[in-house]
Amino acid sequence: MSDFGDALVSRSDIARLAGVRRPAVTNWERRHPDFPAPVVPPTGSAEPEMFRAGEVLEWLAGRTIPSNALQPGEAAGTTYGDRFRAGMGGDRSGNLLSAVEQLARRDADRVRGRLRMSDYLYLLLALVYVRSQEEERWSRYVKDPRAAVRDLELAEHAETPLTDVVRFLDGIPPAPRDESRQAFDRLLELLSNMDARGAGEFFTPRSVSHVMGRALAAQGLAERLYDPFCRTGELLSAYLDAVTERGDQAPEAVVVRTPVEELLPVVRMNIKMHGAKAPHVLRGAWAPGRLDESGDRPGSFDRVITNPPFGSLGPWPADPPRYWTYGATRSREFDWLQYVVSCLAPGGRAAVLMPAGAGFRGSAERETRTRLIEDGVVECVMALPTQLFELTAIQTHIWFLRSPRGRAEQVLFVDGTGLGSMATRARRELSDAEIDRLVRTYTTWRESGTGSREPDGWPGLGRAVDPGEILANDSRLEPALYVREHLPAAGAFDDPSLVRHRLAELSAELDRLHAEARITDGLAEERLRRYGL
Repeated sequence: MSDFGDALVSRSDIARLAGVRRPAVTNWERRHPDFPAPVVPPTGSAEPEMFRAGEVLEWLAGRTIPSNALQPGEAAGTTYGDRFRAGMGGDRSGNLLSAVEQLARRDADRVRGRLRMSDYLYLLLALVYVRSQEEERWSRYVKDPRAAVRDLELAEHAETPLTDVVRFLDGIPPAPRDESRQAFDRLLELLSNMDARGAGEFFTPRSVSHVMGRALAAQGLAERLYDPFCRTGELLSAYLDAVTERGDQAPEAVVVRTPVEELLPVVRMNIKMHGAKAPHVLRGAWAPGRLDESGDRPGSFDRVITNPPFGSLGPWPADPPRYWTYGATRSREFDWLQYVVSCLAPGGRAAVLMPAGAGFRGSAERETRTRLIEDGVVECVMALPTQLFELTAIQTHIWFLRSPRGRAEQVLFVDGTGLGSMATRARRELSDAEIDRLVRTYTTWRESGTGSREPDGWPGLGRAVDPGEILANDSRLEPALYVREHLPAAGAFDDPSLVRHRLAELSAELDRLHAEARITDGLAEERLRRYGL
């Protein structure tokens, strides 16, 4: 029955792997004559008695766990042998990812006791982090689960069966690093969505984070990375993952600011899980003019990636900040945009998520865009589809910026508004292939130089535009204006091959729309069936 060969285990090992206390093993030995006999150590040896793992597994497989002793995620009928096999690295349906899903969703109401759901998810997040990153601290939690509550400053009176949760997680074989990250990211997603619903805050969706992170990471090695308005670290973690995928070294210095004090430990855990060795996590502000310069001096970062707040006007400051080099503004997003530019070192690059309206609003914002274009700061504007965010259908653009060039240059416009599919009734997602398509459109154009009008291989998705054309259009930075609405010159389709190519594109787009319509119809029918209609 065993597939563990000649593996030996001690009494303490048996207790840990079977999810019981050490005295329980001694009681089994005393009360059950058929309990496996130990392998007697050589005479005079100081080594403890050991047991053959296969024999122990066979004996434990015949002992069903009582219902009141089941751990979260264990079904009725689970045996101590099931636990033991899983702990020894055997097959188990409840690996770390599935265990996290069970703890966070199916069993959450039963397990969390009096803890608020957000506190409970935060607790699970921290436990997964410590289990993966801090072996000594995890051992302390296994001995005293209440230490986790004290460390995380949760309510001491919360009646949460921490012993069961910690023991359950401890009984799972150590997960590979990628799986630990995925489990952490899943919990962070659940926590972020819950906080977003409660606070009206919009965390950066996974697909948006990956487009920004991969595109920025493709621009070469960086030593200093900065997010001046970090939410839960989702943009930084996407960038760090992209750096790892490319086989590059993570930046030596990672500086982070978040205005929400409660998120400081979450941010620190997140970016360390994704490869930041010693991140400098600082308290931030809702407006850049309120930041001190400790840790983020102007002109000191190779890469900046951020999703600053949108859509409100700030007061006119009595003393305008020094980074307003492209025009005074009350617009919150243009305040942040100019601050980001001021942080870039020579040759530095930035990716900033902006509302679509920032690309066409007039007055002072038009003047600021004009100056940014004339200084060669704006390299690319990429339009994303609507409904990517959990709670809003706002359309967003990614502005890829570079340190000032002192001269106007071409700007690449990428129109990705037709991409994505509905993951839920209200939320759209970009597929991995679509993320790759957007990133490659930008990176291939950069690598080929700024002479080509249209990125190779992606007709109709991107177009490089000379600054004169942009300035003639009131400095509007709208990809649709230059890509989708760009009409070919007379006679452009005289070549039959171009006509066939365009018809193939339109046919593919029609197929995509039909597929999206079928998905939407299916979701509607499912919802109607739930209500018996």
